Amino acid sequence: MATLNSSNSLSSTFYLTGIPGYEEFHHWISIPFCLLYLVGIMCNCTILHIVRTDPRLHEPMYYFLAMLSLTDMGMSMPTMMSLFRVLWSISREIQFNICVVQMFFIHTFSFTESSVLLAMALDRYVAICHPLQYATILTPRLITKIGIAALLRSGFAMIPLLSRLPFFPFCRSHKLSHSYCLHQDMIRLACADTKFNVIYGLVLITVLWGMDSLGIFVSYVFILNSVLRISSRAGRFKALNTCASHICAVLILYVPMIGLSIVHRFAKHSSPLIHIFMAHIYLLVPPVLNPIIYSVKTKQIREGILHLLLPPKIRSTVL
Repeated sequence: MATLNSSNSLSSTFYLTGIPGYEEFHHWISIPFCLLYLVGIMCNCTILHIVRTDPRLHEPMYYFLAMLSLTDMGMSMPTMMSLFRVLWSISREIQFNICVVQMFFIHTFSFTESSVLLAMALDRYVAICHPLQYATILTPRLITKIGIAALLRSGFAMIPLLSRLPFFPFCRSHKLSHSYCLHQDMIRLACADTKFNVIYGLVLITVLWGMDSLGIFVSYVFILNSVLRISSRAGRFKALNTCASHICAVLILYVPMIGLSIVHRFAKHSSPLIHIFMAHIYLLVPPVLNPIIYSVKTKQIREGILHLLLPPKIRSTVL
């Protein structure tokens, strides 16, 4: 009975996993991870700084891009300390309450990012289909409300799922599959009826991601319908080109996210390396690639970066 109470306590200890079979190379493996985190943080902070300081970028599209950068960092940064503690052989232990907080941030910001991508799709729809009303429809006040609503929706949706975890006895191994905490990973260790968590988790994914992805799809149906009405080929290309970065961002988030969910639910007995590989792609690839893609594809962001990095004399020749 004492063991059960101990395992059920908020102070129970879980053990994170690095990369099985490559423990002796963990220090070397940490180098590319360190570079990815560094690039992701620097690129997203640069985007945020440019959008904040450049008056030319005080437009709805760039406000949503700033939201995307914030959610990218909110999704990846909570995992940074636990990952490097494992790879640098400092400690594999993580307390239950810290684990729950970590998974709350990871899952909340992943759902929030999906909502932000929906908002960005609506932004492109308004810009292309109703260009004359663009500034009057997407006001700063409305954009702020959309961002707050996306965050609250995701956060409140996670509370019923995570609030049940302290009441589960974890009498099996306390060894997690990753170097950070995921709900679907922890729930498999519980010695209790976890049917609610499993069903609610599936419903949550289906409803939130399903609604967001459906909204993105419908937005692009209207966008394509509007673009095809443009008479000139150059005009059609220009209109579609403004959506290219957003489409890449959608694929970068949804493909690893769906892949990780499928692996956890339907490939439980596959190689642990597959689980670990998918989990790290899910968290590290969007924060790194999203700002790079938008910097390459968006002229105003490129100019802002050059304005920030280059001296005035060189800047005048480049721009």
